[in-house]
Amino acid sequence: MDRIEGRTVFITGGARGIGLGMARAFAGAGAKLALADLDDEALVAARAELESRTAVQTVRLDVRDRRTYTRIADEIEATVGPVSILCNNAGVAGGAPVNKMTFELWDWVMGINVNGVINGMQIFVPRMIERGDGHIVNTASGAGLAVTASSAMYTTSKFAVVGLSEAMRHQLAPFGIGVSVLCPGPVRTSIIANTRAQEPPREGITPEERQRERERAALADQILQAGTPPDDVGRMVLAGVKENRLYIHTDRLMEGLIEQRTRELLDAMPPW
Repeated sequence: MDRIEGRTVFITGGARGIGLGMARAFAGAGAKLALADLDDEALVAARAELESRTAVQTVRLDVRDRRTYTRIADEIEATVGPVSILCNNAGVAGGAPVNKMTFELWDWVMGINVNGVINGMQIFVPRMIERGDGHIVNTASGAGLAVTASSAMYTTSKFAVVGLSEAMRHQLAPFGIGVSVLCPGPVRTSIIANTRAQEPPREGITPEERQRERERAALADQILQAGTPPDDVGRMVLAGVKENRLYIHTDRLMEGLIEQRTRELLDAMPPW
């Protein structure tokens, strides 16, 4: 997709972190924006920042809510214009030790990280097929390509997003629709804190286990803060869409000191 100017881009998780980095990059290329998020304050701030540069619509959306998602899609396309670029970016970094996993936590992680992507595609892909044009960017992770120190829940969800993206790229190519999957390494976001604030409560966790989880979360956050600025990721995504790349990586930023520091932190991370 070589022409970005004038197109409408819909970004879930678009008011913070990687999503906001994408929004800034696409706005700089002349695209119109529709940003969905659960953080009302972040949505207000994102709109205030970007509306002087381009048309911006912001909406509060839980990507698991298919009925609301469909209604919002209709409203966005009626006001901002047909969505040409869909960025399924909303996600959480949830997980638990293997002896503390619950169905509720599995459903929460998979519901956002996988079903949220499926919902976005199922709502917008038929519209793109009808118009014969579009591009989809699904945010996965480096943990969707190789098993890391990430939790089994997070890893499972991100492998699913990679597989979905690879398969849909083949199936949508005849319709003139591109699919990319973003597989970043560490990125300077607040996803750890945001996840811990939102995840379902778990019973039967001892004070010692809580402390280990806090230590693990703190180390994971250090890894992220040593990583790529979200605005750099946004520019990589913009370039990937223009070039119709399947994989969009940020792994160049794992080189040198960042790579060394990441390994040190991973080695220091206590087990679940």
